[in-house]
Amino acid sequence: MNRFSLYLKALVNIGDYIDRDAAAVAIRKNVAFRGPNVLILACAIIIASVGLNVNSIPVIIGAMLISPLMGPIIGFGLGLGTRDNGLVKAALTNFVVMVVISLLASTLYFILSPLSLDNPSELLARTNPSFYDVLIALFGGFAGIVETSRKEKGTVLSGVAIATALMPPLCTVGYGFSRFDFHIIGGALYLFIINCIFIALATYLGAKYLGYKTVEEGEELTIGGHVVGGRRRVSTRALVIALVVIITPSIISAVNTIRENNFKIHAEKIAADHKTMGKSFIYNYSSNYSRKGSTLELFVAGEPLSEEKRELIYADAEKYGLTRSQIIIHDDATSLREDLSESEIVKGIYERNDEQIRSLNEKIVQLEAELDGYRMKEIPVDAVSAELFAQYPSVKSVMLSEGSKVDAGTGEAIGEVIAVVTSASPLDDDALARMKRWLSIRLSKDNIILINELAN
Repeated sequence: MNRFSLYLKALVNIGDYIDRDAAAVAIRKNVAFRGPNVLILACAIIIASVGLNVNSIPVIIGAMLISPLMGPIIGFGLGLGTRDNGLVKAALTNFVVMVVISLLASTLYFILSPLSLDNPSELLARTNPSFYDVLIALFGGFAGIVETSRKEKGTVLSGVAIATALMPPLCTVGYGFSRFDFHIIGGALYLFIINCIFIALATYLGAKYLGYKTVEEGEELTIGGHVVGGRRRVSTRALVIALVVIITPSIISAVNTIRENNFKIHAEKIAADHKTMGKSFIYNYSSNYSRKGSTLELFVAGEPLSEEKRELIYADAEKYGLTRSQIIIHDDATSLREDLSESEIVKGIYERNDEQIRSLNEKIVQLEAELDGYRMKEIPVDAVSAELFAQYPSVKSVMLSEGSKVDAGTGEAIGEVIAVVTSASPLDDDALARMKRWLSIRLSKDNIILINELAN
């Protein structure tokens, strides 16, 4: 047991692999928002906005990798963990500036962008934060501070940047502002806040776990001969209050997400367990989660459910915490035939589906025939022009256009073809008459208007 205990301690020991002083200097440098970081942030904003606008996952990932937005968040967490008020203030100031610039730039981009997607899935995916986003941000942030503290750097920070995804939800907020859609603004902003909070919290916990030097009151923290922070200690009480205020909404959201997830799982389980009940079966269900009152709608086909079968569903639902008032059973699709078997019910559904497919196929064939008709009516401009050039060497260009002439008196529309022939020298009347007759026969059109123009 002693050997196993020593082995475990050696396995999880990271003291020999980290450099706290170098990591602290690097984190403080990344907090600053000036110089290259300004240009990098601008590039990341445009890349992320374009990626979301065109539903391109690789482009969005690229924006995550190059964004410097992670720097102030990690700096804020380290400042809290080391009680460095100067670092906390610097990180918060730069973070707010970065966020404001990102929101302004992304909002302006989406206002000016001419592209409007019918199903902006990548944008909408950033409007529904879940409990998994909390876990990703928490463990991603912890992995980030451990990687930053390590002597030999790897590719962990790139993975953390992709997993925690700070820039996409922030640009989605800009999209919401451009459309005045407060549902998108609220959802995306909350996802961004969750990511920031838990990355900072993980950095704070990581700084405590890794033993970063705590700044004492009135002390100037010096690393490598340079003053990098300190001057005034952050109040422990204020720190705890701030953390509680920040974390509480996330906890409420996480609890609500867990409840919603559990409700959907239970709803699916209830529908699956009672899929077939004699000559009745549940062909569809809808779970509607709400804090005020969730409901499960069951759509039944076949014969109507007896009270006994309904009670079985209610009893099974109560095992999962659902009351009978939350179960809504729709009998609209039921049949009163007693001799109707389950196979006949399924067969009827398949037959209806086949009917819909046949109808759609017929419409496709009809549309293809109409399209072929339009194509046949098109004037073969290329072929006709080549033939005219061969017959009349002086012709330099040909323009053919088909339209309709409407008589003002009768209102009758008469189809005609207008041919504009540009030649090096004027064509005589005989040549124009022959050309007009030839075009009439070639295009199977009676009304040909022929105009001869001279080339410049």
